[in-house]
Amino acid sequence: MSSFIMVLIIVLAVLVDFFWFDVDRKRWGWMKSWSKIQKMIFFVFFIALSLAIYFGLSTEYF
Repeated sequence: MSSFIMVLIIVLAVLVDFFWFDVDRKRWGWMKSWSKIQKMIFFVFFIALSLAIYFGLSTEYF
């Protein structure tokens, strides 16, 4: 359950920053010429990579 909460926090933080906090497009301005499909693919890969890193670092070493 705590893993799901961490993933949810990461995803929400990025999406809130993209849609709400960055109104001047200073942090995400490099994506302004991208289509909606390209932005969606970027966020899906970003979420997948974040999950892989989080779960990879949280596993115990054998």
